[in-house]
Amino acid sequence: MFVKPDYNFKKIFDIDLAQLKNSGVKALLFDLDSTLMPSKSAKYPEDILKWLDEVRKEFFIAVVSNNKNPHYIKKVEEISDFPLLFDAKKPKVEKVKEFLKRHSIDSKDCAIVGDRPLTDILCGIKLGCKTILVDSITADTESKLVRFVRFLERLTLAK
Repeated sequence: MFVKPDYNFKKIFDIDLAQLKNSGVKALLFDLDSTLMPSKSAKYPEDILKWLDEVRKEFFIAVVSNNKNPHYIKKVEEISDFPLLFDAKKPKVEKVKEFLKRHSIDSKDCAIVGDRPLTDILCGIKLGCKTILVDSITADTESKLVRFVRFLERLTLAK
C-alpha cells in the first residue's frame, strides 16, 4: 500500500498557512506526540505554542491523538486551550468524523497534520481532508530504532 500526503515538510513551521487558507482549508487537526510536543512529554515547546497562537487567528485548530493513557490525557488537557480528541484510533475515521461533526467542520475544509503516514495521513486521506506530513519534532534526538521504524513507514509513501 502506498500513501501520498498532499504536502510533506520537515517542520510544522514550513507549512504555508496562506496557501492552505487560499485552498479553502478552515480547520487544522494536529497529531500530538512528535508533531506538537515531544512524545509522551505532556509539554508544548514554547515556539510551537506561539506558532499555534498565530495559526488559530485564521483556522480552527484541534488535536486528534491515538493516545489513550488517562494520566497523560489529563496532563495535556490541563495545558491545552483548544479542542482535543484522544483514543482517535487513526487511521480509522469514525471517531474523527464524530469530532468534526460536533464542531461543525466539513472534512473537505480540513487538513490533518501529523508525523505518521500510516495513521495520521491515511486517516486524512480516508476522510477526504488535505494531508500534511511533517517529520518528528524530536527527529534529531530519537533513538536509532525509532528512526529506523519511521524510515520503514515512510517507504509506504508514493513518489
